[in-house]
Amino acid sequence: MTHKAGFVNIIGHPNVGKSTLMNSLMGEKLSIITPKAQTTRHRILGIVNGDDYQIVYSDTPGIVKPHYKLHDSMMKFVQTALQDADVFVYLSEVGESSFDTEVIEKIRNSGKPLLFVINKVDTITPMEVEGKVNYWQEQFPSAVIIPISAKLNFNVDRISTEVLRLLPENPPYFPKDDELSDRPLRFFVSEIIREKIFLLFKQEIPYSAEVVVDSYKEKTDIVAIGATVFVERETQKAIILGHKGAAIKKLGILARKDIEAFIGHRVYLELSIKVSSDWRENENQLKRFGYEF
Repeated sequence: MTHKAGFVNIIGHPNVGKSTLMNSLMGEKLSIITPKAQTTRHRILGIVNGDDYQIVYSDTPGIVKPHYKLHDSMMKFVQTALQDADVFVYLSEVGESSFDTEVIEKIRNSGKPLLFVINKVDTITPMEVEGKVNYWQEQFPSAVIIPISAKLNFNVDRISTEVLRLLPENPPYFPKDDELSDRPLRFFVSEIIREKIFLLFKQEIPYSAEVVVDSYKEKTDIVAIGATVFVERETQKAIILGHKGAAIKKLGILARKDIEAFIGHRVYLELSIKVSSDWRENENQLKRFGYEF
């Protein structure tokens, strides 16, 4: 029996629903989701196994013009994804009529198959969907054009079907156990906390915050987790703390509920806040946070 395996890299601009699509393809929430752009900062691999295949989905940061060293590292994750893909999924949405020419050129030069996915088709009429499909088919004659709604999980299964058809014959890249990702639990705990920061706080706070899990101790009836939220300014620290600690308490409650659902255990979560001035421009600090250069 032949075995198929490969990397399927999801690429697109910020805020087009890449993380929602990744989670739909996985049937599990691995990538955090917020209404704000640039929520995803790392490359996250999601592993789907079958008897004769292994699909390694890759969610990358949205394509942005770097303004900080943090952005430089985020775009390095995108570049790595462009290099090791066996199948590309370029995600756009119905309101878009342009694309990142540099990225598309690299995909074309790679010779690897492209699935061009149009998201949010639930917001337009069937006739408009047909027009969008025809337009993008003219732009990319050799690509498979797939209209979807990641939010409603509409037509997402067609992506999986096409991916399986296009995957090359390879042995598995990762052991075929119950692991859903190459990332450790601590990473997902930190991402859940960061997601709640994006949802609870406005303006610059989410983009200036990073979360590090300092301790993760499994006890008989509970998992004790200690995490630090790093921000760039004392004023930001005060905002996350809130009046008499009300804001950080709310953050902890919301994060704890999702962490418990994710790991399947009761959780005691202790949060602290530290100021690390301009950490987004500090290469040494970024490396400590798990970013690459």
